Amino acid sequence: MIPKVFKEVIDLGDGRTISLETGKLAKQAHGSVVVQSGNCMLLCTVVSNYSASPGIDFLPLTVDYREKFAAAGRYPGGFFKREARPSDGEVLTMRLVDRVLRPLFPKDYHAETQVMIQLMSHDENVMPDALAGLAASAAIQLSDVPFETPISEVRVGRIDGQFIINPTFAQLEQSDFDMVIGASADSVMMVEGEMKEISEEEMVEAIKFAHDAIKVQCAAQVKLAEAFGKKETREYEPEREDEALAKKVLDLTYDKVYAVAKKASSKHERSAAFEAIKEEVKANFTEEELEDFGDLVSKYFYKAEKKAVRDLTLNEGLRLDGRKTTDIRPIWCEVDYLPSTHGSSIFTRGETQALATVTLGTSREANQIDMPSFEGEERFYLHYNFPPFSTGEARPLRGTSRREVGHGNLAQRALKGMIPDDYAYTVRVVSEVLESNGSSSMATVCAGTMALMDAGVPMKKPVSGIAMGLITDTETGKYAVLSDILGDEDHLGDMDFKVTGTADGITACQMDIKVKGLSYEILVNALKQAQAGRLHILGKLVETIAQPNADVKPHAPKMITRIIPNAYIGALIGPGGKVIQELQKATKTTIVINEDPVTEEGIVEILGTNQDGIDAVLAKIDSLMFKPEVGGTYEVKVIKMLDFGAVVEYTQAPGNEVLLHVSELAWERTENVTDVVNMGDVFNVKYFGVDPKTRKEKVSRKALLEKPEGYVARPPRDNNDRGGRDNRGRDNRGRDNRRDDRRPREDKKED
Repeated sequence: MIPKVFKEVIDLGDGRTISLETGKLAKQAHGSVVVQSGNCMLLCTVVSNYSASPGIDFLPLTVDYREKFAAAGRYPGGFFKREARPSDGEVLTMRLVDRVLRPLFPKDYHAETQVMIQLMSHDENVMPDALAGLAASAAIQLSDVPFETPISEVRVGRIDGQFIINPTFAQLEQSDFDMVIGASADSVMMVEGEMKEISEEEMVEAIKFAHDAIKVQCAAQVKLAEAFGKKETREYEPEREDEALAKKVLDLTYDKVYAVAKKASSKHERSAAFEAIKEEVKANFTEEELEDFGDLVSKYFYKAEKKAVRDLTLNEGLRLDGRKTTDIRPIWCEVDYLPSTHGSSIFTRGETQALATVTLGTSREANQIDMPSFEGEERFYLHYNFPPFSTGEARPLRGTSRREVGHGNLAQRALKGMIPDDYAYTVRVVSEVLESNGSSSMATVCAGTMALMDAGVPMKKPVSGIAMGLITDTETGKYAVLSDILGDEDHLGDMDFKVTGTADGITACQMDIKVKGLSYEILVNALKQAQAGRLHILGKLVETIAQPNADVKPHAPKMITRIIPNAYIGALIGPGGKVIQELQKATKTTIVINEDPVTEEGIVEILGTNQDGIDAVLAKIDSLMFKPEVGGTYEVKVIKMLDFGAVVEYTQAPGNEVLLHVSELAWERTENVTDVVNMGDVFNVKYFGVDPKTRKEKVSRKALLEKPEGYVARPPRDNNDRGGRDNRGRDNRGRDNRRDDRRPREDKKED
């Protein structure tokens, strides 16, 4: 039976389209859709269980995005020819989609839900991650899963002042920012991107432009669902509610929580005080009652805590640690803390602390990216680690989390634009979060900046970062924008907005909004307040280290880059790599040779801590590339003695040898080479180029000497020259042509 296919087309306004199609593939999923743009095709499915597992009080949502290598006509790299764990790029796309979807499921919906997106066909002119959010939302709209409203995500760039929706890879390289915006038809919910020091006003303008495109994509999903036949939203068992119990818990706890929040205590003191209040509340109920509705008591206590903390800020302008809304926590910094690293720094802001290190290396240490949608390498990359002890917890260690990948990527994007494009080193920054109470990713940016400057990396400008929060009251219209938020303020607030930048503009951002209908007025105010906070923090960084160190540390490797013609690459490597391996061993350096894809010249990277070793490698390269000019005079040194001449090497290019024939030693007849030169002698010779007879390079010592008076040229003594003589007086045919000096030649004729 031929399936009935339903299709909706979105016009991007520049000749490109995005199509949504359903009814052909994966029909047993609760919702499935194929999204296509050009030759790029994504299949997205959604499945959600009809009942929640016992004891689950949250939404177990899994968003999985995978790029199949077959989509690009390629094999997976490595030994196992099968896609395995997700790459960092895939994880970042999962996070982009998850952050927009999760808030739109009902708060009391706890059934396990899986949204699976896979790249089935790749188009080098389409970036698939920009279509993933649209695909996920469209699949949910075609299902009966409860979901508040359609959403979509788009990438926006700007070239020569013109905004572009979903630019290509090539266009993105010319753009002055790369932003992904997620939104519903009436609310912006997520922003993430990197920028080339743009202003706050430009950022808001880009968000508005993206939101207009998203509204069209949301409308297309509604049309597709209606044409397909919109399913009735499934019924599910909601969470138990008890309004009387909620009021009782609020009455018992609100004033006490408000008082603790106003004390401006530390994180652990505050947590302990809140926990004590919670235990007091539980004491008002019997064991049987707690067994029956103890989970509701905990739930309503959290709501009372949230209300008290938010009211304190909205009513009195005070925060949990006693600060006002615009205040930044105390900051102290230090550089060069670790003696053996190439660069290090500590950044501490309140109860958040990051220790950053920098390691310098060759192109061999570049981070290789091998995805179906992108192949390349990163010469600057940052890794972020968030161990359990940073929050005073003990929990299982299960490898790098999605959160660590996401936070590290944000910090990397914040800093990478300030690394010069022609910087010779590969640079790896590692941030170890040692304490965390809000905005450890922004602490990573600050620590990373100082560590890079401490390592002698010539950053264009220092970068700082700040996390902004928001508390709103829809009934009264009150709102408060919070600078440098705490962990509790992130958890209890309505927005987490991280902004990084230099003194001249924004370099990266990440925003998650938890309330609907956030006005652009509030967004602009948040950005302006963030700018003031960023500049304050930047001042503390510059006080610690004003500019990058002039050179790398003594124990850090020095990097020298040389360009050599393609013809000399083989000579430098040697047969089976013998020359380069012996050179590295002798000089204690690392030598990496790459070929420029455009000019095909060799790019030689020399890395070492000993300058003498680096100089020796440079001398070897100079020697290989040395070519004397015809008619030039060069200093040489005798390195080997032969019967028919001396082997000499150019002193300016050790290892570059040439034969100085005995006939070119002096104007006088030379019977023995040692009569004129000996081992180790240094003198000048004249270069005549390649001798057409011998096809070998010819140099002469006698050409630089004054010709003796009355000198008469003698026949050449080259064994290969016709008519020449060897040292025994025989010609090149082996005949003895020596003259008998005992009597005149005439007498021999007469005989």
